[in-house]
Amino acid sequence: MTERISIHDSIAIDSLRRQRRVDPHRIARMRRVFYKKLEGSEAAIDELPVEVREAFAERIDFHPLRLEQRIDSASDGATKLVFVTAAGARVESVLLRPETGRTALCISSQVGCAANCDFCATGKMGFQANLSVGEMIDQVVQAAQLVAHEGRRVRNIVLMGMGEPFHNERAVDEALATLLGAEGFHHPASRVLISTVGIPEAMLRCARRFPDVGQALSLHAVRQDVREQIIPLARKHPVSELRETIASLNAIQSRTVMIEYLMLAGLNDSMADAAELVRFLDGLRVHVNLIPYNAIDDAPQLVGSTREVRDTFAHALKSAGLTTTIRYSMGADIEAACGQLVQRLDRESSRRPDET
Repeated sequence: MTERISIHDSIAIDSLRRQRRVDPHRIARMRRVFYKKLEGSEAAIDELPVEVREAFAERIDFHPLRLEQRIDSASDGATKLVFVTAAGARVESVLLRPETGRTALCISSQVGCAANCDFCATGKMGFQANLSVGEMIDQVVQAAQLVAHEGRRVRNIVLMGMGEPFHNERAVDEALATLLGAEGFHHPASRVLISTVGIPEAMLRCARRFPDVGQALSLHAVRQDVREQIIPLARKHPVSELRETIASLNAIQSRTVMIEYLMLAGLNDSMADAAELVRFLDGLRVHVNLIPYNAIDDAPQLVGSTREVRDTFAHALKSAGLTTTIRYSMGADIEAACGQLVQRLDRESSRRPDET
């Protein structure tokens, strides 16, 4: 059987085009229908000459992921999508439809994660696999097709799902090129954000190649001992190095660096912690997001800060001149924190008797 090639593999598609002597403009039309008009694989193939349509349909893999489950929140506009890879691994994406109407999509870059952050359900899975370029892009394609039927479009794309994006740097780099490129989605770079636990060299490489793509640093603590307690990778990249990295990003990019700060009771939410965070960020161009903790079963020792504490903390930051937002947690009723649902589904699958 002839090996199928991904629609997202430009080199392989061009090789097939040359073999079949197809005009490059017809390939461009096929891609435009698939990526931009979101009309599906059959409509995309119909853009090719009649005599090659069957051959291309047999060779091109348009969807490397299979949608296994869709769960819609009963309380807000969140939707969790659980996909299955060809290897049988589950991966999650989350659609967010806030009241602003600006639909956002959070996609995954890995199955599991090696960072092993204490507060993260995905980290508790351990690292299982890197997602391919096609598997990352297909999350966008299928989610965009879904909301297109609602009269919406995906406005913001965030790599903040399962996995540490910069541990899968090469594939993420290629996926960004497809998302931003004229032959792909041609999505505005200003509406793409990468969230990282803090891999300095990779962060800077990304900023140099994609200066208009935003970066969000999962900081969560500026006391080194506390950060190491909840983020084991902090031992390799201390907070002093991360501060230098933010300063370098500010020099490369015009975009503000997002600082993600998970509010954990008794751990990082005191007024002393707020003062230290102000000192740490002094002179940097940043926007602080204070995040309510979405509890996970594997970390019962962690408790989210109360709303009153979050408000007081935010006031202290704002009073010091830091642009600060308290993020509203969407999708709590559908286990929207990436990794939660996959963990449960995987556990349920492992308990089922083998089917013959």
